[in-house]
Amino acid sequence: MILQTKLTRLAAFTLVPALAAGIAIGAPAIAQSANALSSVQSHLKATSSMTADFVQTDRNGQRLSGKLTLKRPGKIRFQYQKDVPLLIVGDGSRLTMIDYQVKQVQSWPVKNSPLGALLDPDRDLTKYAKVIPTGSNDVLSVEVKDPKRPEYGTITMVFIRDGGAPAGLRLRGWVALDSQNNRTRIDLSNQKFNVAVADSAFKWTDPRPRQRK
Repeated sequence: MILQTKLTRLAAFTLVPALAAGIAIGAPAIAQSANALSSVQSHLKATSSMTADFVQTDRNGQRLSGKLTLKRPGKIRFQYQKDVPLLIVGDGSRLTMIDYQVKQVQSWPVKNSPLGALLDPDRDLTKYAKVIPTGSNDVLSVEVKDPKRPEYGTITMVFIRDGGAPAGLRLRGWVALDSQNNRTRIDLSNQKFNVAVADSAFKWTDPRPRQRK
């Protein structure tokens, strides 16, 4: 049950980060922010698919690892390590968490989650994202939330400048905060961009007992 709660937080991708609140941005900073958002938007548009290893760290420091597969628009799969009987899959319309241990399935519309910003390259980031200062020209941090649905929380994506990655940026990971102020961090490694990914990678087996007709 504890593990399920952690992964529910990951799937919901909710919360509001207080870290960014109240940051004053002058005119030069606004111009830099616009350029940074444009760069991130270009990266998202130029990345049709990605695979990576991930490490998920919760607020208590507990870590889980696995394999991330992403295919735009809308598809994502978090395949956890072998001893974790859970799976999170976005099939293009819904984000679904499958708990094979207790045979439960929960799902949310992908478009209603801040994760949608990562999966929909056509979203206009200037409407719901802002740049967070990092102190390094080689690191871009972008906070994304839906101002009309704050209950869905916030995701802050971190990109590293990398000339070999699409549009010169490599997604390093993200931090999600939910409405209960629970923080989940995802760190990526071994990223591979625009690789062939079959749609079958986003199918899953329903563990729920079939209803007799």
